[in-house]
Amino acid sequence: MTTTSPTSTSYPGPTPEQPRSNFWRAVLTLIMLAFAAFWVYALFFASKESINRIDDDAWAERAQGICEVADVNREALADYRVVDEDDPAMVAERGELMDRATDIVEQMLDDVVAVQPTDPKGQELVPLWEADYRTYIEDRRAFADVLRTGNNAVFTEAAVDGIPISEKVQRIAADNHMPDCVPPLDTSN
Repeated sequence: MTTTSPTSTSYPGPTPEQPRSNFWRAVLTLIMLAFAAFWVYALFFASKESINRIDDDAWAERAQGICEVADVNREALADYRVVDEDDPAMVAERGELMDRATDIVEQMLDDVVAVQPTDPKGQELVPLWEADYRTYIEDRRAFADVLRTGNNAVFTEAAVDGIPISEKVQRIAADNHMPDCVPPLDTSN
């Protein structure tokens, strides 16, 4: 009589399933290698230059100087009182302040774009940036008009491809080291 041990295990030979698992293992390995290659390229070899970078550094420095003065002048208008929404005169006064601040922003933009960058990329980007900034200024003017009616509305701005116009303007200013040229965020209640 032969007894088999209940703990003995028999190992089956190769099955038809094994070649298939080798195929998927190879596919997954290739995917992981492609993913790793992508990140090696992105981190070490791809250009780190922003697509919004203007090569005329002197133009950007000049613009930053103009914007810095404009920011100081605009901030001098700041009124830190809490707006009483039930007081139409106070809301209308806020609209007047908004217009005066927007006058400063508009003059700032006029001064910045009075001289164009010398590089071709800057000559292409600055008019687009200016157009977006002018749209933002128009939005500020429309908001001030609403405030002057005594309605303490919420500021809304144009969007391009779902992105607020101020973010587009801000990106170009930031990419060119012009932090004071970003659109002012003084429209909140």
